[in-house]
Amino acid sequence: MQAEQKKAIENFLAEKTGAALARVDSASLLSGGAIQENWLLSVRFEGGSCHGDLDCVLRSDAPSGVSASHSRAQEFALLTAAFSVEVTVPEPLWQGDESVFGRHFFVMRRASGTAAGYRIVKEAGLGGDKEKLAERIGEEMAKLHSIVPPHAGLDFLKCPSLSPALQGVNEFREFLDGHHTAFPALEWGIRWLEKNAPVTDALVLAHRDFRTGNYMVDENGLTAVLDWEFAAWSDRLEDLGWFCARCWRFGRFEKEAGGIGSRRALLDGYEHVSGIRPDPDAIFFWEVYAHVRWAIIALQQGERHVSGHEPSLELALTAHIVPELELEILRMTGVQHA
Repeated sequence: MQAEQKKAIENFLAEKTGAALARVDSASLLSGGAIQENWLLSVRFEGGSCHGDLDCVLRSDAPSGVSASHSRAQEFALLTAAFSVEVTVPEPLWQGDESVFGRHFFVMRRASGTAAGYRIVKEAGLGGDKEKLAERIGEEMAKLHSIVPPHAGLDFLKCPSLSPALQGVNEFREFLDGHHTAFPALEWGIRWLEKNAPVTDALVLAHRDFRTGNYMVDENGLTAVLDWEFAAWSDRLEDLGWFCARCWRFGRFEKEAGGIGSRRALLDGYEHVSGIRPDPDAIFFWEVYAHVRWAIIALQQGERHVSGHEPSLELALTAHIVPELELEILRMTGVQHA
């Protein structure tokens, strides 16, 4: 973080809290966050509503991004809505614009723990009892899904003109139709989704990227659900299918709920809070959908690198997972036998 940015943030924090002085003692760019940047700030306040020391995270736009991603102001509103129904999220604190930091941003309280998916699925000491963790995540999803349209502060979320499934199908097809390279296996998957699209009876607020790697845990369990930039009104089963998708199990394929636990535990938690027991067979459609959608996002990530707007080895490598996703799509839809 440049000196002038640091000074501007100090002035911003002092103004928001009424402090006589806000001093950023340290600012470090956190790893991960291929779509946004996250800065860990250690701040010392003198006076005001936050007198003393505060560890917080400043989340800002990356130099380039994915078109489907929400703005930081919108993500702040989503975080605020989730916090209001007691979803375990970092407490949203203050929102700022490009006049302060050069890019739009918001500040949230720091959550403890790690979000590294490969560690969470493999290390016994992370997340506590993994079956209980899967159940807890089902509970968190159910709390989130209690938010339905219309909802104050979320007017920027538009209800899909088609069913959520068919809306996605159209978006996937539109992207591939304009892409410079053909992907027949993805086209096959999109057609399968179109032919098998379910009817959604009720729209709920879905995270749409709720997976291992996008929540934090410590040695006791869940500490925070992160990364709300894709949230939308959708089918409640989209979050469950995304979480169970094989591509998000980090190699622990036998653990069908996010590489950490059983589907039963996940659905038990969901039912405990919502009173609704999702049909496992209905979730399968959304697992296929997850693989197609992740492949499209991976292609978009690769384009950010290839375009020269944001040279990044991480973005370049992300595009190379598409063949693996294509193979899984073919296997799931009956073309390629396991």
